[in-house]
Amino acid sequence: MVDRKVMAFALATVMVVGVFGPNVATMIQTAEGHGVQAQLQSRFIRIEDETFNRQSLQTGEVLTLSGAFVSLIDSDMRAWSSIFSESTNAGNRWEILARDPPGNVFDIPGNDVVDYEISARALEPGVYHVHTQLNIEHVGPGLGPGQTVVVEGEPILKPIPYTNIAYQSIIIAVGYVITFATRPWQVI
Repeated sequence: MVDRKVMAFALATVMVVGVFGPNVATMIQTAEGHGVQAQLQSRFIRIEDETFNRQSLQTGEVLTLSGAFVSLIDSDMRAWSSIFSESTNAGNRWEILARDPPGNVFDIPGNDVVDYEISARALEPGVYHVHTQLNIEHVGPGLGPGQTVVVEGEPILKPIPYTNIAYQSIIIAVGYVITFATRPWQVI
């Protein structure tokens, strides 16, 4: 009889935590630190002197982030730069127009400074907290201090490139076929 009471109590506890747990979690305040360096930047490459050409703009206008990537190690690192933005709305839509250093992936020489500039067009209104994002090969992403940017205006809708989606789906399917054909014993 005692075992049934213990089981009933345990089940009731699980149900109560499951029902009220998410509500309690939303009531707890989160802590945020503006200007805090993120991730592993301080050990490898630091984003310094991050500046923005404006704090408010209309949709369709260009936001430019600039600064310097400072290498803190002796060896060369491969990386690519982008922007990272957080917003209260569901959008976060930016169109990257230009990057300097150009190209998707570039090298940062050891113990050197590389100036950067990223230009992006705002496609959706909202209040964004925008950062420079630097993705370092074999290390991961890092963020600059960031700044709040207000975008106003009507959303700009871009057409969906269905041909690119179809092409990527075919490439992925071919990769699966090759994987299953060459290593069926590891897949199952």
